[in-house]
Parts: sequence; C-alpha cells; structure tokens
Amino acid sequence: MTTQTISPLTRNAPTLLARTVGHLRRIWPAGSDNRSSSELSLSPELEQSDLEQLIKWMDGCLLHEGDEVTARNRAVILGRSYLMLNEQGRSRFLLLLAERYGIDNDHVEQCFQLWKTAPDQYEQQLREALDPARMKLLTQFNGLPEGVKFLVDMRSELLRLKKANPQLSALEADLKRLLISWFDIGLLQLEEISWQSSAELLEKLIAYEAVHEIQSWDDLKNRLDSDRRCFAFFHPNMPNEPLIFVEVALVKGLADNVQALLDETAPLQDIQQADTAIFYSISNAQQGLAGISFGNFLIKRVVARLQQEHPQLQQFSTLSPMPGFCRWLEQLDTSELSQLPGGKQWLQHKDTSASDSEKPSPESRDSLLSLACHYLSQVKGRSHFSKDPVAHFHLSNGAQIAQLNWLADSSAKGLQQSAGIMVNYLYQLPDIEARSQNYDQQGKVSLAQNLKPLLKAHK
Repeated sequence: MTTQTISPLTRNAPTLLARTVGHLRRIWPAGSDNRSSSELSLSPELEQSDLEQLIKWMDGCLLHEGDEVTARNRAVILGRSYLMLNEQGRSRFLLLLAERYGIDNDHVEQCFQLWKTAPDQYEQQLREALDPARMKLLTQFNGLPEGVKFLVDMRSELLRLKKANPQLSALEADLKRLLISWFDIGLLQLEEISWQSSAELLEKLIAYEAVHEIQSWDDLKNRLDSDRRCFAFFHPNMPNEPLIFVEVALVKGLADNVQALLDETAPLQDIQQADTAIFYSISNAQQGLAGISFGNFLIKRVVARLQQEHPQLQQFSTLSPMPGFCRWLEQLDTSELSQLPGGKQWLQHKDTSASDSEKPSPESRDSLLSLACHYLSQVKGRSHFSKDPVAHFHLSNGAQIAQLNWLADSSAKGLQQSAGIMVNYLYQLPDIEARSQNYDQQGKVSLAQNLKPLLKAHK
C-alpha cells in the first residue's frame, strides 16, 4: 500500500476528464429562464478581447445581480464557459481569477482601522474583507449539481499549471482550504465495492488504480473475489466518485509476494482459515484532493469493519513497495556506501549486477536487504521523518516495519523502484497510537526485532 499513488493512471485520465466535462455540460444546460443573461461567448483560447466580457460576468456573480434563480444560472453559465475553453483558455481564466479577485488590501486596511476603534462592532466586517473575492465566486459552484466535482477537477488543473505559473499558488491554496472544509472526515461514507457494483464504478476502479495496474476485467474480478475486499470513501456531493480506495486480501500469514497475491489462477482462500488482512493497494482517486489526507482514516475504518465481519483475523498488514529506494541508492557515492550496512558488499558486485529491469542476483540479497532496512528506518527526509513516502505514511499512522520480502515484486516497476523488495507494515492495534505519537514527535521508527540485525550486518 503506498502514498505515492495520488494520481490516476495516465492512460485513463484524459478519457475520464472528457467524460466529466461532457457530463457537466449536459447537467448544466444554458440558462433557459428569461430573466437570466445570455450565454457567455468566449473563444476557446480566451483571447484578450474576451476578458472584458468575462470580468463583467464575474463581477455580476459576485454582486448577486437579480434573484436567486438568476444568480444560479449565471454560475452555471460561468462553469460551462470554463469547460468549453481549451488548456490555454483555462489557464488564462484561472490567472484572471487569481490576479484580479484576490484580497483588496486597501479595503482590509480601512476595516482594520475601524476594528481598532470598535473590535466587537467591526470584527465580522474585517473577517469578510480578509476573504478573497474569488472564494465567494468559487463557493457559488457548491450549490450546483456536481459542482463540488467541478471544483475538485479545477484544483487538479491548478496543481499542474502552478508549476509554470507560480502566481496561481494563492488561488490553489484558497481552493484547497475550501475543499478541506467540505471534505471533513465526518461526512465521508465508507462503502464496499464488489463485482456487483455498477459498471461505471468498476470502470473508475480500473482507471484510478495506480499501485498495481489492473490488466483486464478478469484481473479486476479476481481482486473482488470472495477472499478479497475493496473499500472506498465517498462524499455525499460526489456519490458516484470514489475519493480513495483500498484493496485487501484475506490470507493466512503475512503475504510476501505481490505476483502470487494477484495470480488469477491461484485457488481461492478459505475465509474461515484466514488470519491476516493484507492491504496491498491504496489509491487516491481524485488528483484535485491531493494533500487532503484520508488514508489514515480509511485504514482504521476498514480494520474496524473487517474485525466486526471476520473476528478470526489476528493481523492487519500491508504489502508495500519502497518507491524511493533505488533512487536513493544511486545517489550515494562510494565513500557513503562503504559506511552503510551491506554497502561494501553491494559495491563489490554492483558493476556486474543486473540492469534495473532485471532481477538482482542472489549474491546481492543480503547486502540489498541491509541497505533497504537502513533506508527505511534511518534515512530522513523532511524534518525527522522517513525519506521514503510510503514508509512515512504508514509509520505516521502507527505501523511497524515488520518484514522485508526479497523479490516480492518482479514487475519492471517494482525492480526499478525497489529492486523488487517489498515491505510488510504491521498494524498492531494496541500499539498504533503510541507508535504514531512517537514517530510524529520524535521520528522514532518501530522496527521488528528480527530486522535489527540487518542494521549491524556487513559493515
């Protein structure tokens, strides 16, 4: 299970975006009420000559011109117009929103001076002045059918565009703040996805799975068989869109090979004999919700549900990759490597070892496992946290690094990222809170006793 799986599969993303756009165009028809203004007429590129018309329309939305029906129609037409733009046009639209509809500093200063004279009387006025005008505009979409999904996709666009346009950063942060308030964990609904779920939902599962790509409908059916479970969080305003989902295998003992776990020809496990739930994939399905964490809540909710439905389960573990391991290893020079557990042994044969796309030699096993253990438990990234994003995710949630599995993922991706090594992160329920707190406050990593010799071996 991995936190690196924030984005949907790129091969399916354009199709899904096109479907979303087409769907919103259908459910957001042009305002038919004779009290509403005419449709905006913008070129796909949003030429300079279009900006005056667009500004006038946005200003009208902010002033709430007309009655409630008219205001709603104006918001629909603005949203439809955005969807009709091409990539260049959407970029210009968002830049206008970012640069023209921010905070009015002069108005804030006036309100601040009034507040100093009478804080109780002018506090609310100052609060409103500190809210960018664009927030009021964005909030209007919340009341439209699937308007929340529209804003989630808009933030996805912003996350991509702000790399080349840093002036979009404030707008992206405002939209993130708005989405955080709407996607409170208390509003999310946990649902099981099964082979009987709608074809539309199953298609999205295929598209959004980004840890172990779903190869076919048979592959998907195997992952939803009687010894497997799949759970997702949904939001009431996005009932047909999974926000994040986790795939679980019910097995006996810790699973140590993902190809065996996903083998379509393998016999079904007897659920009554299963004592372990293996979380082998977690995928955030909405790019626009990146940075809004649901994963830790999802794991805890799923564990509680599995315990209730299958009381014989004794262990809850992941089978996870180390997406940054090989990259970290390649960045080390000879002197650094020679000081690490297994480093000297790795240096002796790395020039003659297999290429990234081939399985490492058996002779490299001990040295690579020692280096992997050091990487997971000792190498720090931001602050005192683990450098590996997957390790950080699970350690912050209170898991223990329980087992390293040699050649557990022989796919090209697994070999390139982790030299084929995978990790079992074990969630031991009585210890979760204490381990999470120790990691968050001190960077203390819970490492199973059987792995500690790897940190001393082969120096």
